[in-house]
Amino acid sequence: MSKAGSALKQVLESHSITQYQLSAIMGVNRSNFSRWLRGERDPLAEVVVEIYKALKSINPKAASEFVRLYLGIGADEEI
Repeated sequence: MSKAGSALKQVLESHSITQYQLSAIMGVNRSNFSRWLRGERDPLAEVVVEIYKALKSINPKAASEFVRLYLGIGADEEI
């Protein structure tokens, strides 16, 4: 699985956010979104930023967790 997909899947599950919610906010086709989660495709760097912004609009803690997981930063480290 891709690093972004893995981080995103974990954040969605731990914060009870659905793919539908996030894809709707981002204006992204759910099939593309689903491919990221399954690791079939990696989102472009610009899209990773859009994922962060969309998560932040739903739940700022989820957005921070996504960045930490994606970058491999421990919970005790600052971003």
